[in-house]
Amino acid sequence: MRKMEVDVAVVAGGPAGLAAAITACENDRKTALFEKSNTTGGAANMGMGVLGIDTSIQRSNFNDIDFQTAFRKHMEYTHYRVNGPLVSAYFRKSADTVEWLQDMGVKFAGAYRYSKDSEATWHVVQPENGRIGPRAASGMIKVMTNHAIELGCEICYETPVYDLIVEDGKVCGVLAKDKNGEEIECRAKAVVVATGGFGSSAEMMKAELGLNLGVDQMTFMVPGVVGDGLRMMWKAGAQKYGMNMEVAGGTLSGEYSSTGLVFNQADLLVNRDGIRFMAESDAMNSTFFGNAIADQPGRIAYSIIDGSIAKRYQKSGYPHISIVHDISTHVNIMNDLKAAEEDKCPTIWHADTIEELAEMIGIDPDVLADTVDEYNDFCDQGYDELFAKDRQDLRPLTGKGGFYACECRPGAYGTIGGVKVNAKMQVFDKDCRPIPGLYSAGTDANTIYGDSYNFKLPGNSMGFAVNSGRLAGDGIEDYLESLE
Repeated sequence: MRKMEVDVAVVAGGPAGLAAAITACENDRKTALFEKSNTTGGAANMGMGVLGIDTSIQRSNFNDIDFQTAFRKHMEYTHYRVNGPLVSAYFRKSADTVEWLQDMGVKFAGAYRYSKDSEATWHVVQPENGRIGPRAASGMIKVMTNHAIELGCEICYETPVYDLIVEDGKVCGVLAKDKNGEEIECRAKAVVVATGGFGSSAEMMKAELGLNLGVDQMTFMVPGVVGDGLRMMWKAGAQKYGMNMEVAGGTLSGEYSSTGLVFNQADLLVNRDGIRFMAESDAMNSTFFGNAIADQPGRIAYSIIDGSIAKRYQKSGYPHISIVHDISTHVNIMNDLKAAEEDKCPTIWHADTIEELAEMIGIDPDVLADTVDEYNDFCDQGYDELFAKDRQDLRPLTGKGGFYACECRPGAYGTIGGVKVNAKMQVFDKDCRPIPGLYSAGTDANTIYGDSYNFKLPGNSMGFAVNSGRLAGDGIEDYLESLE
């Protein structure tokens, strides 16, 4: 067994782990980071940027939002069912964190809204290819990784940690195994666990949340995100706490480039009984969309349009857009719908009549026909008597060009939560007392959303990851100084 001795051991090299490691190194603490993959970043490599409150970038674009406004918005959004001191510490640190990242070489394209009803808190990393979109934050991960190495952090790739060393109630190191099978015992004065939850573990999803991964709950399926860190912390005495999904509703549109946006444009939504269940305009908030579908029979819904609506989108573009999606795909709409039909895509259907469509997707034809008739009446009168849907989104289904449907399921970026922490990111035991030497950051410790991810303040997950990593590093410094 290889022996190591450091001040701080960090488990996993996502944005939270990297931030914790960099902070520890900045405090002149000998630090080792253990990453099970052959690269750092994890899910952040698919992301775009971090939340910032009252930053110079926001102020320069006259899109500034102060701490008081952001904090109250978040606490009211979550109905105060979250850790207020932790939210406060995170938001208050966020502007400094944006500057901290800039100082190490990260460049930001600006501060953006996710959609028109959100705040411009999303500090999107300047993408290496010049095009804003998913994976932009991979450049930030490269900068953070290089900076950690420059500061002296030892990064052990392909070396998963499989247990924590606990002695006399204190966490004092980790046990790991490298790619060659060599066991490693790393003694440390403090350990940060930041392994990203368990969004890719069907077993844990079923056991902890009662959900069937890939059947009634979809996730990004990030390789290796299977709950290792949570299981280790629970074994060490950590309190199980606040597990949930970072929900974002999804249309299962396959590989046809435009159809994901075509079926996510606030048109008719029905459940498997053929009944409307929400104001479709509210489904433009992906979390609200996912929450609503999750409450339907079988956790399934269908988005329905007709050929005339599809052609309108092809000609004029999508009514609802965000900076995440490639809106240029609208020119391919009719070709993509035709290809999905020819390929017999199992989640997209086309029929000449609404009754035929109902038969295809297993809905009572009479019920769906009645729902469409009622919906069309609302569109004609310009007011949705059932859910008060936004008037500009009331587009009738005439049936011209046939009817199309797409299956919708609750999606998620992954899981959130699993352990209870304080604002220093110390992990609590079952009696709500900090476990000496044990800290957590990022998704494993993310219990600040309650039951709904906050799209109103975008950049939250990666923002929490980086800021909680820094908070953990600060908390560890306080702890180590108390031991000296």
